[in-house]
Amino acid sequence: MEKEKLKAGGKRLSTIINKHEPEKVALEYHSYYRGKIEIGLKAPVRSYDDFAVWYTPGVAEPSREIKNSRERVFEYTNKGNSVAIVTDGTRVLGLGDVGAEAALPVMEGKSMLFKYLGGVDAFPLCLDTSDAEDIINTVKWVAPSFGGVNLEDIESPKCYYILERLQEELGMPVWHDDQQGTALVILAGVINALKVVGKRLSEIAISLVGAGAANMNVAKYLCLAGAKEGNMVMVDSRGILNRERMEDVKRDENKREMCKKTNKEGRKGGIKEAMRDTDLCIALSTPGPGVIKKEWVADMADDAIVFACANPVPEIWPGEAEEGGARIVATGRSDFNNQVNNSLGFPAVFRGALDVRAACITDEMCIAAANAIAKYTEEGGKEKGISESRIISRMEESEMYVYEAVAVGMKAIEQGVAEKRMSMKSLEERVREKISDKTTKPF
Repeated sequence: MEKEKLKAGGKRLSTIINKHEPEKVALEYHSYYRGKIEIGLKAPVRSYDDFAVWYTPGVAEPSREIKNSRERVFEYTNKGNSVAIVTDGTRVLGLGDVGAEAALPVMEGKSMLFKYLGGVDAFPLCLDTSDAEDIINTVKWVAPSFGGVNLEDIESPKCYYILERLQEELGMPVWHDDQQGTALVILAGVINALKVVGKRLSEIAISLVGAGAANMNVAKYLCLAGAKEGNMVMVDSRGILNRERMEDVKRDENKREMCKKTNKEGRKGGIKEAMRDTDLCIALSTPGPGVIKKEWVADMADDAIVFACANPVPEIWPGEAEEGGARIVATGRSDFNNQVNNSLGFPAVFRGALDVRAACITDEMCIAAANAIAKYTEEGGKEKGISESRIISRMEESEMYVYEAVAVGMKAIEQGVAEKRMSMKSLEERVREKISDKTTKPF
């Protein structure tokens, strides 16, 4: 590809990408731009004399003020709009344990989405250690530079421990996108899918294919939203979780709890048996196709809903799932209807949390985000209404991020975890100011 094409930008760049499979042009694009992000300037530099204000001697004044009142760091620096994206590269989506350097392109992409969709300045921190205590200590040491922490692509079960420790020990928003982000976006899709098929979350049977961090949190959020634990059946690589398996999962507290609380029928077997007669299947497991067979979908209840979310290839192709009788199918891919994409969640969640200076991101804030996405999809924007082919908004529906961020911020205020209290109108104005210029520009 000629350099002229790479320089083209805007609609021309989008056209070039659409004519090729992204994988075929990705290396050339990344090589030409040497990555995707850089540091820009917010303050003007009209002459070298301005550095007397922005650096020495003028910079000493805000430093003195912050020393006397640490809260003023949010007034005089960019801390309140900065997020650290922390990974050890042990569980990179679709790739596995690739290490810190190989994780960097993914984390740069995450930074790009944070900025473009939420107006948040996010910085990749790819750590050359897989030790949980080292990761925890490193994040605590660098925390003064940031307003929040996004944990990313850290293997299970270590990720649970790291998240819990940092949530307890840092007075700032900390979350693990592979847990909370995935779960809230899937919940948003489920809420609308159930409306389309006319079923209630509290009454349906649910099969969960995969027992990693993502599906564990999906199960948690489904229950917080009204699902019954006993109506869930979860499958890991060794089969259905049930009370008879408590001994072989004793080192994984989350799986052990699922053995106790789910699967009231005491089902045994594998994915086929888990899916039988269930209304909803959520798969976050091994890339397919063929992990789930259409015959197993046919064994599900009438008007079945299938979320096949493995990347880059879903556990079952949407066409096969529909042939098996699924009424609604969602995947993680943009080339099919109903894309379940974490980018619908994390930019707005952090936008809302940062703008009210939340001390944490609670489960209730995440549920508020899911409800906001679902409601906006049904009632907001140009494409009002939900259907089998539209249960969740698309990434380009920029107004949704404003709607969602405001819902998150207001929930934080309601729960008393926000340092800044403001009206919904004031919060919306602040959110819109931060992200409006970042969501209308063409790629």
